[in-house]
Amino acid sequence: MQVAEILTGVVGRDVPVRVVGYDGSKAGPDSSEVALRITSPRALARLATAPGTLGLARAYVEGEIEVEGELYTLLDVMADLTLHDIPRSEQVRLARTLLPMWLRHRMPPPDLEYRPPGRLHSKARDRKAISHHYDVSNRFYECVLGPSMTYTCAVYPHDGATLEEAQATKYELVAQKLALEPGMRLLDVGCGWGGMVMHAAAEHGVKALGVTLSRNQAEWAQAEITRRGLDGLAEVRHLDYRDAPESEFDAISSIGLTEHIGKDNLPSYFASLYARLRPGGRLLNHCITQPHTPRARRLDPFIARYVFPDGQLEPVGHLVSVMNDAGFEIRHEENFREHYARTLAGWGDNLEAHWDEAVAEVGIGRARVWRLYMAACRLGFERDNIQLHQVLGVKLDSHGRAGFPLRGFAARERI
Repeated sequence: MQVAEILTGVVGRDVPVRVVGYDGSKAGPDSSEVALRITSPRALARLATAPGTLGLARAYVEGEIEVEGELYTLLDVMADLTLHDIPRSEQVRLARTLLPMWLRHRMPPPDLEYRPPGRLHSKARDRKAISHHYDVSNRFYECVLGPSMTYTCAVYPHDGATLEEAQATKYELVAQKLALEPGMRLLDVGCGWGGMVMHAAAEHGVKALGVTLSRNQAEWAQAEITRRGLDGLAEVRHLDYRDAPESEFDAISSIGLTEHIGKDNLPSYFASLYARLRPGGRLLNHCITQPHTPRARRLDPFIARYVFPDGQLEPVGHLVSVMNDAGFEIRHEENFREHYARTLAGWGDNLEAHWDEAVAEVGIGRARVWRLYMAACRLGFERDNIQLHQVLGVKLDSHGRAGFPLRGFAARERI
């Protein structure tokens, strides 16, 4: 069987993609603006053991498959495969077809594939999982994220807003939902490179503490805090959220951490944040969610092995229930999935604009991982395969008072 015919069976015979094999075979319409070029028999050997998206991803990361045209466009026209993978029966048939190819060209998975050792969501294993993704290179993240160094969903105030404007809008929206005022104390768990901490301190006069499991993030953030003259108001520590100070904070923000917690740990997670809030204090939880209760609780295998080891997503309804059970009264919820699609498009544009520098910093394989991951996730948000929710909760005082206005989430809404 010719190579192009085999790959067409994987991506779908009705998908308008041109497929070119290393054996000279071709399939698909010549008019297609995107093409898959199979450059090595090792790509087929990988599909023998991982039919579908994981096998294709492994081959792409290793350069055994090249993409002509925009990667996002290719994934968009292959949406059924990209978002849902091929049926199990088809995977078995494909594996049998490719068995001889695997016997001749079998190879281990790429070195970039990672599964952290130890007990799931123990402090030691969480530290390794976070380090794998975030302690790569601050310079690489500067290439991708831009000046804001913000690795979470932005909020676009209008169609023409830039990525930087949208990230600033997101931080201000969080500040407004938390009703931050001068003199308050904010705890930001999973603070990344300190964007929320510095915004709260600079724009609202808040004494803000951020904690992160990434040493690279903490060192970069603390240096930037000093550069901006925010010492005394803002601080970032290399610390597990479970080891954060237990004193009473006026507000807590959790922006992009819940995805790393694990379903079984969510009750203790929200309980620990509740215990750290003063009566009347607010929690803003911002995280990626499932649009429905999943039948199988796992991330896409490519994302799980190359991007977010041990990541786990839950429906927003489950998060709300667990927050309620921890004692929070839920006051506001908002879905920003379209905004995350735009954010990922902005990061993808940044990566392409700094491609040579990014490759020099982290290597071609990791740069390809990021190119594929951001394009696939952008498609996932656009097609409602994943969502992004902000949920605002409050710790009522002893008389059941929330301290909220009759309408809205803050004393004054500027967003």
